[in-house]
Amino acid sequence: MKFPIKLKRDRGKIPGFGLSLGLSLSYLSFLILIPISALVLYAAKMPIGEYLKIISDERVIAAFKVSFSSAIIAALVNLVFGFIIAWVLVRYNFWGKKFFDAIIDLPFAIPTAVAGISLATIFSPKGILGKLLLNFDISLGYSRIGIIIALAFIGFPFVIRTVQPVIEELDNTVEEAAASLGANFFQTFRRITFPAVLPALITGTTMAFARGIGEYGSVIFISSNMPYESEIVPLLIVKKLMSFDYLGASAIGTTMLIIAFVMMLVTNFLQNYMLRRRSS
Repeated sequence: MKFPIKLKRDRGKIPGFGLSLGLSLSYLSFLILIPISALVLYAAKMPIGEYLKIISDERVIAAFKVSFSSAIIAALVNLVFGFIIAWVLVRYNFWGKKFFDAIIDLPFAIPTAVAGISLATIFSPKGILGKLLLNFDISLGYSRIGIIIALAFIGFPFVIRTVQPVIEELDNTVEEAAASLGANFFQTFRRITFPAVLPALITGTTMAFARGIGEYGSVIFISSNMPYESEIVPLLIVKKLMSFDYLGASAIGTTMLIIAFVMMLVTNFLQNYMLRRRSS
């Protein structure tokens, strides 16, 4: 007598889990892990003393200060205005809403060099707005302010597109209940709305900051690119590559990689902490 063969299935896994997992890991390894590992292994060739000498160079430290200070300011600007724009797009209906919602993704679509040329054309001393601002002794092009403008331009879609879905999913009945209990708009926003949006806001701001410290194309056209004053880290890496200083470029690049990795870990920790605190 023959009995039907029973196939054992893991109910926790969907069909094709092994194949899809293997393809996913292979794809991520090919695009991310292998190039990053090659950079780290190449930088590991140099002695630790030489690595510290390169990183502690006065010009390198000045470039790190320019990149990080500009990226932090641009990210904070995007935090404020990105949240406001996302709030307006979700909560209000107005003429041209779809058009303005579409152009938010423009910095993702256009090359960063095009963005830099456009900003330089507008804010340079001979640009459209640059000429007018010079009458008030204000110069935005070819300065540190120009770097911040470029980083804000390429980073603001991260904040908006991260916060916008969270605002759309907010339950309006909770806000209405708070209003019925006597809470005004600011009390409702501070105790109900903002805590729900804060994890996404931190994530979007961190992504904008991470994009800012690694930005190259849009900055070099609107910055004076002067060493010790307005030279960013990516530009310094390119200069070292052009002078065939591959060890110096890899040392600076590895340092940027370590900083970005630590920053993402801290961001994920803060986001998970706030989500656990909200659910408890």
